[in-house]
Amino acid sequence: MKPHEHIPYTALPDYSDAERIDRARMVYEQLKTRRTCRHFSDAPVPREVIEYALLAAGTAPNGANHQPWHFAVIESADKKKAVREEAEREEAAFYDGKASAEWIEALAPLGTDEKKPYLETAPYLIVIFGQRRGGMFPGEKKQNYYVTESVGIAAGLLIGSLHDAGLATLTHTPNPMKFLNEICGRPSDEKPMMILVVGKPAPGATIPVHATHKKPLDQISSWL
Repeated sequence: MKPHEHIPYTALPDYSDAERIDRARMVYEQLKTRRTCRHFSDAPVPREVIEYALLAAGTAPNGANHQPWHFAVIESADKKKAVREEAEREEAAFYDGKASAEWIEALAPLGTDEKKPYLETAPYLIVIFGQRRGGMFPGEKKQNYYVTESVGIAAGLLIGSLHDAGLATLTHTPNPMKFLNEICGRPSDEKPMMILVVGKPAPGATIPVHATHKKPLDQISSWL
């Protein structure tokens, strides 16, 4: 097939308006149960679950269809330990004065600190990288476009897919994160965007009440 050829748009189900409303409501009801988890079990999760979630993430819209992302899946105990050690080093500096007092105050209701044991406990860490250069095909070094936006959308689809599979997640963004390039064996021109911790919640896992407060529709949207 030639690069500039077109094919028919994907056929979509011909739902009634009532069916569309009901399906949209069901997606909301499912996703509103998603919570960030800080207490993970070490119970194994089939690799195929992660692979399908990554394939779903790879369908995200992106700049020029260059798909400027790479997902490094860490399951090695040694590498998870290395990530934890480096992340906690950065987090200790953050809580020990690098962060503003206002930032620390904002985090207080969540009860977070520099200790991140879940980075070793959870069966998988998915390190999400943005690729400044690449293209569609192996070996290309073309300029990529809208990298941050594209990777952000892909990460959202990944989190949603994992939640739908009954897995808990946590997004972790130590700063700086360049240590992840070395641990994951990724090129220096790739930018680590986040660590996504994935697994089953530990028995008795809890979440802070603060995290359950979500802004209502009239505060997150406007109709013009």
